[in-house]
Amino acid sequence: MATERIIILAIVIASLISVASAVAGTATYYTEYLPSACYGNQGQGTMIAAANRGLYSNGAACGKYYKVRCTGPTNEGVPQPCRNGEITVKIVDLCPGCGTNQLDLSQQAFSKIANPDAGRIHIEYNP
Repeated sequence: MATERIIILAIVIASLISVASAVAGTATYYTEYLPSACYGNQGQGTMIAAANRGLYSNGAACGKYYKVRCTGPTNEGVPQPCRNGEITVKIVDLCPGCGTNQLDLSQQAFSKIANPDAGRIHIEYNP
């Protein structure tokens, strides 16, 4: 009985830590995946993203994976753009026009978590 309580407590604490470390930001999407700043003309699939300059950090983010989930709309055009679930994307490119805490997701990745008609959404992401 005590072991079960310890396990449950550990799960709750681990969940709180992962939620606390999530970064709030925004996401857009793009459709031209090659060439990329990290991999040139080598394709990396479609569950990919381009990072803002800070996250990209002169290429340090290349190949890193991030969990991303939609948290809400950024405009009134699509009042409820989010689709259930979380995705994992690989950083393969730099998004020079992205703002702080913004990711530019592949169209396929964006479509899994939100209605593409929204164009831009609020997200949370973490490694």
